[in-house]
Amino acid sequence: MEENKLSERAPATDERQRDAKRRGRWKLLAVLLVCAAPIIASYLSYYVIKPEGRTNYGTLIDQASHPMPKLSSTTLDGRPETLENYAGKWIMVKVGGGDCDQACQDQLYAMRQLRTMQGKNMDRVERVWLVTDEQPIDTMLIRMYDDMHILRVKPAELARWLPLEQGGKLEDHIFLVDPRSNLMMRFPKNPEPQRVHKDIAKLLKASAIG
Repeated sequence: MEENKLSERAPATDERQRDAKRRGRWKLLAVLLVCAAPIIASYLSYYVIKPEGRTNYGTLIDQASHPMPKLSSTTLDGRPETLENYAGKWIMVKVGGGDCDQACQDQLYAMRQLRTMQGKNMDRVERVWLVTDEQPIDTMLIRMYDDMHILRVKPAELARWLPLEQGGKLEDHIFLVDPRSNLMMRFPKNPEPQRVHKDIAKLLKASAIG
């Protein structure tokens, strides 16, 4: 009699264990989805969901075709440093020689203003000037943008990474790299600041990363 009771309880115990395992898997899946949701949302906002009248100003980049390379870049005093040092944040990137002309200075100013315009989210954005030659940089310019990262890099490395339209130049554009070090967007030459600001603000709002 006792053996019959034990045999009846055994299947019930096994079934409860199976139910507990199923619940555990669903809970784990739910946690993973919650963690991934901010990243998925930010990319869906730009790559999939395109409500009428809502378009991005910058040109979206095919990340698979333009993975971020291991740049052999250095700081102005010769220390090795790459864009990967700033991973985890959104990075505005400009390219150009050290003899920064008026167009170059306008870009530096625009990048500073675009970051400031993000308000409480401004600390999620970094600015990097990739200098493609050995020209000395004006000391006053460095002081004026002392919170911007300045790295020297070989132009050939950037040419293989940063995509351009036919006839375009790297120094014409500001590029945007996402917090996972993916090249994401290229803004046009002489961009409209308000429209660039809106693109960046939408990305920051849609994503909890960075």
